[in-house]
Amino acid sequence: MAVITYKCPNCGGELVFDPASQKYKCEYCVSEFTQRQLEEMTPAEGSERVDDTADDENGSRSASRSGKSSAQTAMVYTCPSCGAEVVTDETTAATFCYYCHNPVVLGGRLSGEYLPDKIIPFSIDRKSATEQFMKFVGKKKFVPKAFFNEEQIEKFSGVYYPYWIYDCDTEGWVNAEATRVRTWRSGDTEYTETSIYQVERDGDITLKNIPKNALKKSDKALVNGVFPFRLSEAKQFSMGYLSGFLAEKRDMEKQDFAAQLHQEAEKYSQQILRDSITGYSTVNVRNSRINHGQETWNYLLLPVWVLTYAGRNGKVYYYTMNGQTGTIRGELPVDYKKLSLFSLIVGVALAVVCMIGGYLT
Repeated sequence: MAVITYKCPNCGGELVFDPASQKYKCEYCVSEFTQRQLEEMTPAEGSERVDDTADDENGSRSASRSGKSSAQTAMVYTCPSCGAEVVTDETTAATFCYYCHNPVVLGGRLSGEYLPDKIIPFSIDRKSATEQFMKFVGKKKFVPKAFFNEEQIEKFSGVYYPYWIYDCDTEGWVNAEATRVRTWRSGDTEYTETSIYQVERDGDITLKNIPKNALKKSDKALVNGVFPFRLSEAKQFSMGYLSGFLAEKRDMEKQDFAAQLHQEAEKYSQQILRDSITGYSTVNVRNSRINHGQETWNYLLLPVWVLTYAGRNGKVYYYTMNGQTGTIRGELPVDYKKLSLFSLIVGVALAVVCMIGGYLT
């Protein structure tokens, strides 16, 4: 399978996608190229192969085994720029060479049936993402300094996550019991009249853009937490958009979500028909029927800025930012020494105030 990098035709440096200009930029000679110009270039290619060994934590190799094993099949690619062999896991689709630090796209991971239909390119660059992160952290008084030091910021990564986007047509019918309540007074007596109606609604419904994260290993709560994306701005997929970022290949297929999405489609369709019944005091759906029609699946890559932090308690904290809209989601660690010191200072201050108040009375 092909392993590719895009080279600047002017100086031979690596090209990366620049979210600010939406062009491809050479960081050496500062040349810029459009999407069309990039597609006309012939990328440099390396190779990729499967390795049945994986590096252990000491850097040595251990053979992977079938069955329940902590070792996984490693994928080894040859960097087109320096020739080094670098190990990745099976779902990584774009990364960096650990030796020459050049961006590398593992083209074979996203070919054939794994070729994405569309992609939403990053609109927020690393500088802007870092500035927003620092503002977010700056508002938190008891975050450990290690969480936002320079070394930690270097781990801030732009990652394309794989999603299935589901559209479908349904034909629905609901039967409901509705009431309309009228109250009036005559003299000292209050009267209440309740009219009961049998109401039906039917219609053809189109549901669009229901997203499902297609990667088992990601923290779905946090990645999904940065929704929504402006899916209407998705572009036809091109390998070049991955250059300079990390990317993951899906490891969950349509059939993994089909039953769940059918249930969601029925729920949404019933709710739409229910909401069309207006002008009543109460509405209680008694029966419903939802028939599924045409459905469409699109494989899409979505941009997310990600930062992780291993706390002293062994818990891993995540910070994520929508790479298109800037929406933030995350749980930050707490420096309990800072918190304790602050509590002590406040306690002492209150005690002093109380003592002064006692002397003055």
